[in-house]
Amino acid sequence: MADPARARRLSKRISQIVASAIEHEIKDPRLSYVTITDTKVTADLHDATVYYTVLGESLEAAPDFAGAAAALDSARGVLRSKVGQGTGVRFTPTLTFVADKVPETAQHIEDLLAKAREADAEVARRSAGAQHAGDPDPYRAPREDEEDAEDGEEE
Repeated sequence: MADPARARRLSKRISQIVASAIEHEIKDPRLSYVTITDTKVTADLHDATVYYTVLGESLEAAPDFAGAAAALDSARGVLRSKVGQGTGVRFTPTLTFVADKVPETAQHIEDLLAKAREADAEVARRSAGAQHAGDPDPYRAPREDEEDAEDGEEE
């Protein structure tokens, strides 16, 4: 079992090598909008899972996850060779590419927060002119003139 600090350093180095190779050395146009977000290495340093996300070409265009996955799968051997050359470890880890769902999750959270803000604004709007039911201060002591009026009614 390897040192956890060594596994973290190796995963960070693999992220850098793969990102650099995708940007500068692999000429597949399907990888032009791929960003490496994270890498996790197993404790025995034999397997590395590389997380990536795909950004759209423009705000209106949807990202091409299928094309990026196919391009990464076809470039897996070249990328593993680059990782082996760049890390210098005895056994080059096998690379597995997984689409990172963080941007979609972040957008979902933002949508939920927007709904909560709208609900809070609606509650604030409804409560703006509202008054308490009954006395404004139900715990106040009755005044003397009120006590006298109550005593006179009982007799």
